[in-house]
Amino acid sequence: MSKILESRSVAPQPSKTLDAERANTDFNIDEMYEFLEGSKEKAILRQEIMSQLERDPVLKTDQSYYDLTKAEHREYTAKKIARLSQYLEQDMPDVAKFQERLNLIAIVDPQLGTRLGVHLGLFLSSIKGNGTDSQFNYWAFERGAASVRGIYGCFGMTELAHGSNVAGLETTATYDKSKREFIINTPHIGATKWWIGGAAHSATHSVCFARLIVDNKDYGVKTFVVPLRDNRHELLPGISIGDIGAKMGRDGIDNGWIQYSNVRIPKEYMLTKYSKVTDDGEVIEPPLAQLAYGALLGGRTTMVTDSFRMSERFITIALRYAAIRRQFADKGKQVENQLIDYPLHQRRLIPLLALTYGMSFASDNIQTQYSETLSELDRGAQSGDFDVLTKAIGKLKNLFGCSASLKSTLTWDTATLIDECRQSCGGHGYSSYNGFGKAYNDWVVQCTWEGDNNILATSAGRIIIQNLAKYLKTGKVSTSNNDFAFVRDYNKFKGDSSVLRDDKLNDLSSLLDSYTAVLIRLSESCIKIINENNGNSDIVSAERVALSKLFAYRFMLDKWILKINSLSKDSKIKPDLINLAKILSLYKIDEFSGFFLQFKILSTESLTNLQSVLKKLFVEIRPKIIGLTDSFKYSDFFINSPIGTYNGDAYQKYFDIVKIQNNPSISKAPYSEFFEKALHRGSIEEREDNEKSKKTLDILSK
Repeated sequence: MSKILESRSVAPQPSKTLDAERANTDFNIDEMYEFLEGSKEKAILRQEIMSQLERDPVLKTDQSYYDLTKAEHREYTAKKIARLSQYLEQDMPDVAKFQERLNLIAIVDPQLGTRLGVHLGLFLSSIKGNGTDSQFNYWAFERGAASVRGIYGCFGMTELAHGSNVAGLETTATYDKSKREFIINTPHIGATKWWIGGAAHSATHSVCFARLIVDNKDYGVKTFVVPLRDNRHELLPGISIGDIGAKMGRDGIDNGWIQYSNVRIPKEYMLTKYSKVTDDGEVIEPPLAQLAYGALLGGRTTMVTDSFRMSERFITIALRYAAIRRQFADKGKQVENQLIDYPLHQRRLIPLLALTYGMSFASDNIQTQYSETLSELDRGAQSGDFDVLTKAIGKLKNLFGCSASLKSTLTWDTATLIDECRQSCGGHGYSSYNGFGKAYNDWVVQCTWEGDNNILATSAGRIIIQNLAKYLKTGKVSTSNNDFAFVRDYNKFKGDSSVLRDDKLNDLSSLLDSYTAVLIRLSESCIKIINENNGNSDIVSAERVALSKLFAYRFMLDKWILKINSLSKDSKIKPDLINLAKILSLYKIDEFSGFFLQFKILSTESLTNLQSVLKKLFVEIRPKIIGLTDSFKYSDFFINSPIGTYNGDAYQKYFDIVKIQNNPSISKAPYSEFFEKALHRGSIEEREDNEKSKKTLDILSK
């Protein structure tokens, strides 16, 4: 007689675990949320938009999103664009509100944000940045592009043979004086416009970057509006377009290639805010060539915000899972440990939480810089005041350097964050339904477009070196380049004296000083190496990338400290913000310890002590991790990951989604016949028609 064994196993109760974790929060998450968003008004607006997006049936993004085919992604993206265009009409003329709407939709559906963002953020911004007011008003409002009516634009910059080197683009725009027209041509296969988002099926017009040719003279790359399709959406004569096919991610975007064969456009289709061509072919260039590139920085600054938003989402998933997931019990105990209680898990995830908080302050500052700089450029261009333009150019240079450093560093960091969070969730992180896989594949293009990260990082590093070299030569720092003005502290930090001693490892101002010191000393070392190699700065390219990253972390810490100092002494959110700032600063010092040790910013003994300080900070921040991620205010709609669900009931929700998306009542696959044939095949003798059987061989042997 068999015994019926009573199971001693108790089902996991992740919801109770997460409730207990949430109870550890000792600050007001609404206050923290408003602090991260920059103001109460911004926080309220964001919640309003998030609520609209979540409730809209057309914009719905749920677990089925992860099972869509490429064709379905494109179809649904087109439907969502049609829906968003209605919100755009409603939001106008509040462009900032709709931009926030796009930023938020990009959290759960990046391809949608990009496909519409190419039109609004690249096509229209390029016309605004490079065109006159009348040109912008015509294309944006008279033709309807601003409300996605009549015109849908794409951004025709990248070519098959040229990407980062914009000055090397080879598409031509030759002026025909007799007809007052430009003739757009693709001279060879390398000049084919490539990776153009929206070109394959959507765009009716393109902002085309092409070389201005007048009387056989090349005046460099300018911008032109070139129609691609007629009002029946058919390709116009001379336009050849195709789909570039399968990509690593963002299947909802119809990236395409474009070739122009003697395509004629009116002279007025050249964007002429800065460069102009008269009817008789005289070319009038801008007094300051850099002016034309200001509009291109919008994408980079937006990607700093994208990094913050995407990191918010995935560090939330990883930390919630780390709180509810239990593995292995200590000796003598029945209850298994939470993942987040393991010191290694804390070291993997808590610095990423600190990084995400730091991104908030970088994002807020760089967006403000961008809007203010473009406003000054517009004022200068309209007034023709050279002094105003010169001042605006100074701010533009600062913005260029900061955005290059932040875009490259933070998009790299976000790619790392998504995958580290995936790995921290074990096997469940590999499931498409938990979001990491698609998010990573969709994200990593951010490390390439709008300026390849290595190119941007070396550019930012060069700017830092040049600023120090200029200061050493003249003793002056440009008043417009405020974020690079730290080179004025050269005399304070030159030499090899220690900057970060043991007693200063917990002091934010000393940590900021250590970043300033390493930037100055590394830059000075680069100047020496460059001078020894006949001015060849490529020889220190790796150091320039490091300078760019270190600058980005200094930038974040600097803005973070300013924000912390704006809080009252008794603020309940202040202690955790200070601890997170310390964690990020110390963690990155450890990551770049080679430079900090090389230039004697700290000693090996202090580096050892730094590890102890970090571990103590992890323990101190550990009880707050759920409150600190709840402060991002993401509903389950935006998280879209069962193991990151707000109520913690991860296993049940995960199992439910798997069953919904993969009907368990269908136990036989369409391809089962192949397995059945393999499993039920006859013996090898039968399949060989018994040609080698004993009976056959006996007959043959006679």
